[in-house]
Amino acid sequence: MGMLVATALAGRMLRAFRLPLGSLWGSLAALLCWLRAAFWWPAVERGQQQLGEEEEEDRMVPTSVNYHFSRQCNYKCGFCFHTAKTSFVLPLEEARRGLLLLKEAGMEKINFSGGEPFLQDRGEYLGKLVKFCKVELGLPSVSVVSNGSLIRERWFRDYGEYLDILAVSCDSFDEQVNVLIGRGQGRKNHVETLQKLNKWCKDYRVAFKINSVINRFNVEEDMRGPITALNPVRWKVFQCLLIEGENCGEDALREAERFLISEEEFEGFLERHREVSCLVPECNQKMKDSYLILDEYMRFLNCRKGRKDPSRSILDVGVERAIKFSGFDEKMFLRRGGKYVWSKADMKLDW
Repeated sequence: MGMLVATALAGRMLRAFRLPLGSLWGSLAALLCWLRAAFWWPAVERGQQQLGEEEEEDRMVPTSVNYHFSRQCNYKCGFCFHTAKTSFVLPLEEARRGLLLLKEAGMEKINFSGGEPFLQDRGEYLGKLVKFCKVELGLPSVSVVSNGSLIRERWFRDYGEYLDILAVSCDSFDEQVNVLIGRGQGRKNHVETLQKLNKWCKDYRVAFKINSVINRFNVEEDMRGPITALNPVRWKVFQCLLIEGENCGEDALREAERFLISEEEFEGFLERHREVSCLVPECNQKMKDSYLILDEYMRFLNCRKGRKDPSRSILDVGVERAIKFSGFDEKMFLRRGGKYVWSKADMKLDW
């Protein structure tokens, strides 16, 4: 290609200089136009193409999103890092509009959390969003994280078919420890509730998952027997994490410092439970920036500075603009196993 351009240039110059002086200027002007077309425009086009490719590479896709649509909760867990700082909940149609925007931007999995998601309208608000995401949006995976205390079997009858995974928070199988942590509910027994929900998940074909936050009060506990008996599809084990403005600092509603454990203590807990096949551990470093978190206003929350700095709402500026301020670390998301078999249709479960 370069040889052809050089040959063409030499030919044009020779023809130009054979012309009389009066015609020379016109020929030189034509020659300059030709040079511009031959060299400058292709370079511009290559630059624009490269820029477009770079923008495409930089475009963040919200593959898996955690939507905390409410901050209200009926428990008072001392280490909670998403506390009841507001009572706001979006109107149902606005929440659906935001979820549609996320699907159009590439979302494959939605996880509804809180607060306690079953607190709003006795679970009806949540159920309608779960059904919308599975039926209208056709998402491969719809999941919920709950403390389990407000779930009734009727909810499973109405919405269980649209839910892929129910994750129930359980930090201890000792009821006295649950009370110390803040999961006490009077005469209700948190462990008994967990066992009942496990049965309902099997009855209504929902994958059952357990989330545990390892802290000062349960770090020495041996959970191998109860976890093996319950046999969840995943047992997510988190290290207690401080978030300024949520569970530490001047404006916080919790003081989680007394719940903290060291990296070595967390590793000791994992070592004791290494034979549990469903164990999925997450230390603070893996957890902090590897989640796409939407708050009750549908703003992405950036946790990179140890606090939750909100973006503008996706309802106002769209997903592509808002997600740039999310602080999301996609490499860490993949490294911690954030993408897994998350659709119950693809799980080999013995219902």
